[in-house]
Amino acid sequence: MFRSNVLVCGGTGCTSSNSELIIQRLKEEIKAKGLEKEVNVVRTGCFGLCALGPIMIVYPEGSFYSMVTPEDVPEIVEEHLLKGRIVKRLLYQETVQDDNTIKSLNHTPFYEKQKRVALRNCGVINPEKIEEYIAVDGYAALGKVLTEMTPQQVIDEITKSGLRGRGGAGFPTGRKWSFAAANHADQKYVCCNADEGDPGAFMDRSVLEGDPHAVLEAMAIAAYAIGATQGYIYVRAEYPIAVRRLQIAIDQAREYGLLGKNIFDTDFCFDIDLRLGAGAFVCGEETALMTSIEGKRGEPRCRPPFPAVKGLFGKPTILNNVETYANIAQIILNGADWFASMGTEKSKGTKVFALGGKIKHTGLVEVPMGTTLREIVEEIGGGVPNGRKFKAAQTGGPSGGCIPAEHLDIPIDYDNLLSIGSMMGSGGLIVMDDTTCMVDIAKFFLEFTVDESCGKCTPCRIGTKRLLELLNKITSGNGELEDIDKLEELCYYIKENALCGLGQTAPNPVLSTLHFFRDEYIAHVTEKRCPAGACKALTNYYIEPDKCKGCTLCARNCPVNAISGTVKQPHVIDTKKCIKCGACMEKCKFSAIVKR
Repeated sequence: MFRSNVLVCGGTGCTSSNSELIIQRLKEEIKAKGLEKEVNVVRTGCFGLCALGPIMIVYPEGSFYSMVTPEDVPEIVEEHLLKGRIVKRLLYQETVQDDNTIKSLNHTPFYEKQKRVALRNCGVINPEKIEEYIAVDGYAALGKVLTEMTPQQVIDEITKSGLRGRGGAGFPTGRKWSFAAANHADQKYVCCNADEGDPGAFMDRSVLEGDPHAVLEAMAIAAYAIGATQGYIYVRAEYPIAVRRLQIAIDQAREYGLLGKNIFDTDFCFDIDLRLGAGAFVCGEETALMTSIEGKRGEPRCRPPFPAVKGLFGKPTILNNVETYANIAQIILNGADWFASMGTEKSKGTKVFALGGKIKHTGLVEVPMGTTLREIVEEIGGGVPNGRKFKAAQTGGPSGGCIPAEHLDIPIDYDNLLSIGSMMGSGGLIVMDDTTCMVDIAKFFLEFTVDESCGKCTPCRIGTKRLLELLNKITSGNGELEDIDKLEELCYYIKENALCGLGQTAPNPVLSTLHFFRDEYIAHVTEKRCPAGACKALTNYYIEPDKCKGCTLCARNCPVNAISGTVKQPHVIDTKKCIKCGACMEKCKFSAIVKR
């Protein structure tokens, strides 16, 4: 037994900020102080509060150190681990109470409204040690279904729980499994979609990095339920840490007899292999993903037949995403009623969101379905920084829509989001403030989908390009009122005629911004003005004479000498010379420069 356990985040975010070097320094300093038999260093997955990384938590005290650097390590070892004195300057301030005592993380604004199910082990265990997963009831659910339940009972339990697919469409998981189970074939497959491609989304990556065995166990349970013997995890190659930990987990599970032949001394045999994707967004669509696993170009197929009837290699196949699988073992162990007690009537359980954009606390949050957008943004996320106002939140990535401030109190679930023109998607949640141009946001997502379209069907291949051309025309100051009508008409045509989900949902960002922010489109067209000051072609920089002190700092930093004036006198910007780089506004100490 160790008297202290030091947990250090080993997720992608913290790793990019030198957490691996921090772990190395920790081990060196601990050894140098002769504490290696007393202090245990654990590399974990993501703790969730990515804005404060690299993160280190020392137990049993529960000291939450944030933004730790390798240079801080000697002080932490000397003061805290050797002398028992907490290094207060490195503490996450929300954990420090008025009397200078430390409160539990669960009672801080970021964590207290969360309910961790899919993320239950992330930041808690070492994902590279199967023993630690087993110590928190890992593989107990698989053992239960193989020794106590029939395949149909497993499907019934998942169906009763109300679990819906967390990959975006929200299809009932139990129903999908029952379709595949009902088809008799000599071979069936279980697939995992780990090709998370939405800009700003990193939920699945974090589960794979922090709790890979949860996915393997769930896939084995699914295989038992439908009668499959082989599974594939399709993960993008841009996730090197996730790929490495998945392979380690697969090797360990095989070694322990939890994958392969006669699992738990039964006649159930099941194995899993990895397949790496090249980062094509279209391969998030189930038939395109399966086509890619088969070694072909990742393009969608016409449906029906659906994968449960004819999927991978022409055999019955089920495909769920990482977060969906991360809930399975807990449903089996705790019961369907336990899971169904969380969430709303039609959207049970919890949902993981990747908070990003103009938000104080970027990171991962997991909340019960039905939690309001306001609670997520203002209470958990800490609100919009720098005194700016909340303008909108984008959910569902390129397939979703923008939720305006008037809907801040909407309970988030599948049906509520669809009712206002957005969608759950895989869980990306990008917050925007009043400096964001909604026309420009629509253009950003269209640029992404145009680039990611596989080109197989004309509505998506050509239609999205025409949409982007119209948006470029509007944001460059050359738009006409009839272009707005053309945008809307073309959006509906693409939605109704595109082959797969990528094309069918590509117009959503345009439609939602047209619905809630139509006045911005009209301002771009009729006034040749970007209300948010984000579109360069429609924006000019001006110096307000009553605020300018004549310090000359703006003129000295202008790369094209577009600013003139004398010392201690108001300066002027020549808008014809100005390249709109923003350097002057950034350097001005008196907020005298504005965009309009």
